[in-house]
Amino acid sequence: MRIKRITPHTAAGGRTASGRIRLIAVSAGLLAVAAFTVPAASADDPAPAGDSVTRLAQARASVLEADVAGTAWHVDTDSGTLVVTADSTVSSSDLAHIKKTVGTNVGALRIERTPGKLTRLISGGDAIYAADWRCSLGFNVRSGSTYYMLTAGHCTDGAGTWYTNSSRTNAVGPTVGSNFPVNDYGLVRYTNTSVSHPGTVGSQDITSAVNATIGMSVSRRGSTTGTHSGSVTGLNATVNYGGGDVVYGMIRTNVCAEPGDSGGPLYSGSRAVGLTSGGSGNCSVGGVTFFQPVVEALNAYGVAVY
Repeated sequence: MRIKRITPHTAAGGRTASGRIRLIAVSAGLLAVAAFTVPAASADDPAPAGDSVTRLAQARASVLEADVAGTAWHVDTDSGTLVVTADSTVSSSDLAHIKKTVGTNVGALRIERTPGKLTRLISGGDAIYAADWRCSLGFNVRSGSTYYMLTAGHCTDGAGTWYTNSSRTNAVGPTVGSNFPVNDYGLVRYTNTSVSHPGTVGSQDITSAVNATIGMSVSRRGSTTGTHSGSVTGLNATVNYGGGDVVYGMIRTNVCAEPGDSGGPLYSGSRAVGLTSGGSGNCSVGGVTFFQPVVEALNAYGVAVY
């Protein structure tokens, strides 16, 4: 999900973008998808629960080498398997290619199918606008007396000045940092003193930032679909959006999102957790959703929530 999905989405204005940023009321979003499990290996080659760290690391490297767009993967420590999520664009031959590339470590895989298409989400709702696209704002942050907005890197990638309106007449400020792919975070500086920047997500005050944990209850807010809740289902996930856009260390959740929610905040109570990156599905059918960990982004830019 940048929020973009695992496949690019054409934003208003015709240019492919990675997410939507929301301003003032900090929004976020990702896509959740109802996944069903299919065997990754034959019945006589089940994935053992005790696969070694080395075997799982080799399997991860092989799935990346297979380079199949529309896939994401993370280690499930409870079962000792590498969970590969495959969207509807991934064919049987694609899955066979992944298994062949993994080779003797195929028993370490657990493949889950998810409906829809993994993509970066790039349209909708209250937003801030770059020259050719829009995104949702993640968190308002600061360094000393200088204020910024934090959002997805696929949103800030190639963007200059950001605006509060679609006619691009009320400027917010310029992009001052962008990291995508590999990571998915970006920073915009507030230069227009008439634009407010509260340290909240909607009515929820954000006072600290934490790393996600498996099973953590989370909510995300986005400019397209508003606020939705769920839980963290995986950590350190790798997502292949296609075209060389691969991101690492993502948070996997079952929180739904749609195009335009990109860049929005993932939070747990008053704690900031992540930034919407991409996913598959929608808020009618659910989906698999991925977020950039916010602590990493805050540390990279030397800023803090407030």
